[in-house]
Amino acid sequence: MRVNVLWNKDMDRIDLDQNATTPLDPEALEAMKPYWFAGGNAESRHALGRFMRRGLDQALETVASILHAHADEVVFTSGGTESNNTAILGLLRIGDSAAIRSPGRIVSNPIEHPSVTQPLEELEALGWKVDHADLEPDGIINADRFVERFQPDTRLAILMLANNETGAIQPVRRAAESAHERGVPIHTDAVQAVGRIAVDFAGLGVDTLAASGHKFHGPTGIGLLLARRGTLITPRLYGGNQQHGLRPGTVPVALCVGLAKALERRHAVLKQIHNNQEILRDKLEHSLKRRLGEARVIRNGPANEADRLPQTLNLGFPGLEGDALLLGLDLEGISASLGSACASGATEPSPTLVAMRTPEDRLKSSVRLSFGAFTTIEEIDAAVERIARVAARLSGGIESC
Repeated sequence: MRVNVLWNKDMDRIDLDQNATTPLDPEALEAMKPYWFAGGNAESRHALGRFMRRGLDQALETVASILHAHADEVVFTSGGTESNNTAILGLLRIGDSAAIRSPGRIVSNPIEHPSVTQPLEELEALGWKVDHADLEPDGIINADRFVERFQPDTRLAILMLANNETGAIQPVRRAAESAHERGVPIHTDAVQAVGRIAVDFAGLGVDTLAASGHKFHGPTGIGLLLARRGTLITPRLYGGNQQHGLRPGTVPVALCVGLAKALERRHAVLKQIHNNQEILRDKLEHSLKRRLGEARVIRNGPANEADRLPQTLNLGFPGLEGDALLLGLDLEGISASLGSACASGATEPSPTLVAMRTPEDRLKSSVRLSFGAFTTIEEIDAAVERIARVAARLSGGIESC
């Protein structure tokens, strides 16, 4: 599927920034249409309301089945940011006066998304202490050191499932086991993982999990929070009893249906997509190394294939400036990024790469390239040509053969 770029039909763009967002799956759009135009509220006790309720219930069942959760553990939100904030602040019972009066400790790490790090910064301003676990040079949290951070006053643990910049998959299951042994709830941001790799909510053992529809070809503006049965979460919003009172307000059924359909479509061929994206990712990396030379293209992230997301490739181009490279790629019709889109306005180096102790020449020259389910090998071949051309031009040299 090629995206129709209405704002620039003359440029055959290649989207290699799909960790930021993915184009909507046409089949998800088709599934949404009846609910966009029907009217009715899923809480209403008439025919239109029942129609919307059936659509919502089916979406809940689909999501729960794929992610190995119960339907009553699924809460639809506006996206990953809301899900992360709801989980973190809700698990700490920040809405309760007792939580404000007696802040405790939170165990986290330096590679979380801004929708996690910024709430933690706000909590630190309220007197909470945040301990950051050490990161290995390959971008994976050291599980033993993560566990060592737990103290008697630790009230929450946070560990993302897969990093949005390097694709490094984290030892969440082990962290969850250790957290529960100490009676500490644990949250995982699985926004980059759901729809890309198999995610088993029950098997991970976490208390809450965040995901977002637009990361796996669902609609923008809809995400989900999985909250394990019996988990106490103080709501951040008030005004209705929808979704167990945890996320009150009229549920956007069309968006929920679109998210569920997109997730269902990805899950049906998950192994095939995974294998295909690994092929595309590795072809891009190895082809660039052949064109530019091994020393001029260096991967940031895990060496072990089992520890990597299939669609994410973070490459350093020593001797180049990341900002200049990004601009050059954009002019050549390639969408890429320097890291998280939610931190794209920042001028500081990537906190993830800094925590990995990435050498200075790579720290300033690293670019994230990420694919979607519809990325083709022809696009990768064309991307290699354009990236090599830009890199050679910026270095003032000639491409290697």
